[in-house]
Amino acid sequence: MKALSGRRSSDFLRTLLLRSSRGALNQRKTVTFGDGSAVAGKILISAASVLVLLAIWWAVTYKWGLPSGFAEQAERADRIENPEGRFSETKLVRACKADPQCSYSQMFNHRTLPSPVNVLRAVNELATDGWRQNTLQAHTWASLERVLIGLLLGVLVGVPIGLAMGLSSFFKSVFDPIVEGFRPIPPLAFVPLLIIWFGIGETSKITLLFFAALWIMIIGARSGVLSVKLSKVHAAYSLGASKPQVLTRVILPNALPEILTAVRVSLGVCWGTLVAAEIVAATEGLGFMIWDAQKKLRMDVVVVGIIVIGLMGVLLDMVMRKLENWLIPWRGKG
Repeated sequence: MKALSGRRSSDFLRTLLLRSSRGALNQRKTVTFGDGSAVAGKILISAASVLVLLAIWWAVTYKWGLPSGFAEQAERADRIENPEGRFSETKLVRACKADPQCSYSQMFNHRTLPSPVNVLRAVNELATDGWRQNTLQAHTWASLERVLIGLLLGVLVGVPIGLAMGLSSFFKSVFDPIVEGFRPIPPLAFVPLLIIWFGIGETSKITLLFFAALWIMIIGARSGVLSVKLSKVHAAYSLGASKPQVLTRVILPNALPEILTAVRVSLGVCWGTLVAAEIVAATEGLGFMIWDAQKKLRMDVVVVGIIVIGLMGVLLDMVMRKLENWLIPWRGKG
């Protein structure tokens, strides 16, 4: 009897421990390394990393380098001594070495890397007076509109082609050599042809962005189809589903994560392609503003354009993440 009661008590304790462990598993989403769906960004850490970067920028451009108004004073003094001479970087470095409060270098100085204060002043100037008869808002909207139109065309054309390549041997044989032949070519290689065909207007830029996004979307859609488990397709057919139903209920939902990842990649490629295209042939846009300001040695305007492009990229990526959470809530959960 004592042995039987002892066995029962041990079984009870084992059951109690098993239930408690199951409860802990249900409470904790991630109990082992490798659950990618539980990896989330922490906003405080992200904010801290940005603040550290801004602090480094501030220290390099404001605390160190040229004192306030030093360059102007040195240039005026040099003009008094040498009215016919030209004030150069070498003379500025020499004047800085004679001043114990100055630690100027030719790599990082007020002309090559503006301070955050100068950049904020440039933002105010661009927002009110503009650059080349267009405000900062107008330049930003022109570039954003081109990117979204080119990306949309790439999605509308590339996704059906990629799906067809993943579902049909015929379409794979037709498009595979074309895709693999054009995919390694940089989109900017088509700029001279597009300018000759369509001029320097919007058509050439949007066509260039379409080429930049097209091949990425085709590869993403094709990879999405190939990632669908065959057991799901067999299960759908065994339940009496037709081919259109298998496409819309099984293949597209399972291929959607790869397609949305391709859209995010295409966004970055389109921004890089657009800036280079606007350098070649444009009268407005962030790329045009950056290139034109560089020719006039307005590095503060250049930095403003770079920051705006980065902010637009972050905002668009946040929108894509929200879209992914809404369209594919099952991602990473089985």
